Amino acid sequence: MSNFSENGKIFEELICSTTPEYKPSVIFLSAFNFHLSIIASIGNILILIALQKPTSLHPPSKVLLCCLATSDLCVGIVLQPLVSILFIAVVNENRDLCGPILGISFFLGVVLFGVSLLTLTAVSVERFLALSLGLRFRQVVTFRRTLVVVVCVWFINVAVAALCFWNYQVFLWYGCMLITICIVISTIAYTKIHTDLCRQQTRVQDLSFQLQDNQTEAPLNIVRYRKTLSRSLLIQVTLLACYIPYCVVTALATFIGLTPPLVLGWRFTTSVVFLNSSLNPFLYCWKIAEVRQAVRDVIKQICCCCSS
Repeated sequence: MSNFSENGKIFEELICSTTPEYKPSVIFLSAFNFHLSIIASIGNILILIALQKPTSLHPPSKVLLCCLATSDLCVGIVLQPLVSILFIAVVNENRDLCGPILGISFFLGVVLFGVSLLTLTAVSVERFLALSLGLRFRQVVTFRRTLVVVVCVWFINVAVAALCFWNYQVFLWYGCMLITICIVISTIAYTKIHTDLCRQQTRVQDLSFQLQDNQTEAPLNIVRYRKTLSRSLLIQVTLLACYIPYCVVTALATFIGLTPPLVLGWRFTTSVVFLNSSLNPFLYCWKIAEVRQAVRDVIKQICCCCSS
């Protein structure tokens, strides 16, 4: 927050302290994040195991889903427990513990949020290329190229997060620019997809009498594509819905200053952000039948091993 960029100690003191009337809320949030971390960790481990099994998913799509699940797993295993400890330190007024944890959790939060946002932007571009390239899609969007994109995504976000320790103003500028670019690219991609789908469906209907041999194949491809598109959109909308409250609180704190009610709002909206990592495994299972079946098989295997 730019108001506190010149004196990070002020920001730290406000975050690491609380009034007696807010202590029950902070204790609740600590327990809430601890339980969410268990759900996020187990759910995303199951998703990662399920994605290793043979499916009809295009390998680049698998890589992007694995990247999202890995980011969410890091939230569940590392970030949420850290934030739970942070809230306990706030309640106990242990500023020696609170300060370092605040810095580490902030850095990790920036990295993991950036990875999720950039990965979902890559998913929107991948869905657009799948529609526009047609048969050339599998030659252009390959496993190796997608893997390079994923590595670059992680590197970019680590570099951007490191800026906050060098120059907070530059970090804010780069962060806002990166978020804006991602939202613009995703919006353009999905708008273009909607337009092209409508045009393609109209063309198929107009020329259906000339495509008697392929009459069943074209609609089925469109139906399948629409399913993958709805999955991508749902995941992206869920992420934005979880992050918008946090962005609103951050904007208010930037312009009017960080007050005790806004600090409490920051804690609640941070927990809502983490909720996204617990929701995503359920969205994958709901929208991807093969992943849902693979997760069931993994759970059955675990239950059989435990019973034996």
